[in-house]
Amino acid sequence: MLSYQHIYHAGNLADVHKHSLLAWMLDYLTAKDKPLTYIETHGGRALYDLDDAAARKTGEAARGIQRVAGWFAPDHPYARILNTTRADTGAQAYPGSPLIAATLLRPADTIHLAELHPREHAALELAMSPYPAKIHLRDGFEMAHALTPPMPRRGLMLIDPSFEVKEDYSTIPRHIAKIARAWNVGIIALWYPILTSKAHLPMLNALVADHPHALRHEVRFPPALPGHGMVGSGLFVINPPYGLEDEARTLARKFETL
Repeated sequence: MLSYQHIYHAGNLADVHKHSLLAWMLDYLTAKDKPLTYIETHGGRALYDLDDAAARKTGEAARGIQRVAGWFAPDHPYARILNTTRADTGAQAYPGSPLIAATLLRPADTIHLAELHPREHAALELAMSPYPAKIHLRDGFEMAHALTPPMPRRGLMLIDPSFEVKEDYSTIPRHIAKIARAWNVGIIALWYPILTSKAHLPMLNALVADHPHALRHEVRFPPALPGHGMVGSGLFVINPPYGLEDEARTLARKFETL
């Protein structure tokens, strides 16, 4: 449960999918002068060095953001954050979702981040120290249930588990159903892998049955290495903000060029 470290996968094509749409949603939400709450259940370390030996070992960033950064215009929120992070931290720095959120959000907004891995939690605290985020050494779903509905009620929750715990596929729909009942106005975004084993499909069937009006967006890409089971990335968004579907469609066309 505590073995997963995202540094091996930081900046891969799944991150490009997830983080570019997350940045777009947060940029859209902050265009309105009303405070919001951001909750993330599986924070990771927030800042990654793509020159780290672990990152270079898999080569996923080389086939990910380092290959496709040109997909995003300079004024796209994802490109702005990438450029800011590199300018502040180094040319090989890559922002995880907590840092993307903290960069885009405003002083009046509230940020809650959970991370259960002790080493990743310590790195998360360090990376987020310049920002007024609340860091929780706690199971992410426990935190999510305890905080919802949050104040302010306007906001977004990102659920981005590693799916190393196979039971996640069966328990996540129940967690999300409970969170959505408690926070019926919240944008709830779940990232999930698309697997050759199709282990994700029963979870998705349950989610679609419970939330028929949610946005389900998927992109496909080659496996990181021959034989790897992940061949795509999905985002399931309850209460998607206006315009997200168009943004996702534009992104999908870029993935089709791979």
